Amino acid sequence: MSDILAQAAEALGAKLEAGAFDASAKFEIEGLGAIVLDSDGVRVSDEEADVTLKADADTFQSILEGDLNPTSAFMSGKLSVDGDMGTAMKLASVLA
Repeated sequence: MSDILAQAAEALGAKLEAGAFDASAKFEIEGLGAIVLDSDGVRVSDEEADVTLKADADTFQSILEGDLNPTSAFMSGKLSVDGDMGTAMKLASVLA
């Protein structure tokens, strides 16, 4: 497991209140792997999810740090979304 993925999963877990997200989402980070978050928490995994968000490491880090709005990243093509768009919007509001 990549140290970068483990640190990202920890940072996402700190932002996500326990039970605040009742769906599942996967962040695929180009060249590194994937992180899944759901009502059970956040973990490095590549399992199926309701929505998959794909971005490069820099974009993901900018979103995580609050420097880049996920909606802006999507609209500019830096973030792609595959699956339930409503779940993606819910995730953006929970992590904001």
